[in-house]
Amino acid sequence: MSTTPQPDGEGVQIDLISATRMDGLASMEKIRLILDGVRDGNIVILEEGLSPEEESRLIEVTMTEISPDEFNGIEIETYPRSETADASFLDRLMGRESTNKLTVIGPANQIETLHKDETIIQTLVSRK
Repeated sequence: MSTTPQPDGEGVQIDLISATRMDGLASMEKIRLILDGVRDGNIVILEEGLSPEEESRLIEVTMTEISPDEFNGIEIETYPRSETADASFLDRLMGRESTNKLTVIGPANQIETLHKDETIIQTLVSRK
């Protein structure tokens, strides 16, 4: 997937990344794919979220890349899908929780979460 910056006034690019695409990547490759998209001003939506360790690492890497003139950081929102719909019988029996979740990530200066609950994330996206 390649990202192309949108000229001012033409809208906001949204990158919808499938679970299949992310499955083939190492943790740092996932983080780089996400941050490169967000640094270009795109909103990144992951079909399946990151593991808790990957999400922590994403935040760590983001903090090292913040600069006042270039990159303000990220806004990230996630919510889990229905555990019973996605988990196998054995996983439910063993008490394992699925990590499947939808994740929305965008530039901190362009995305503002208005409301979030277990079924919806409402976000206001502004142009720079």
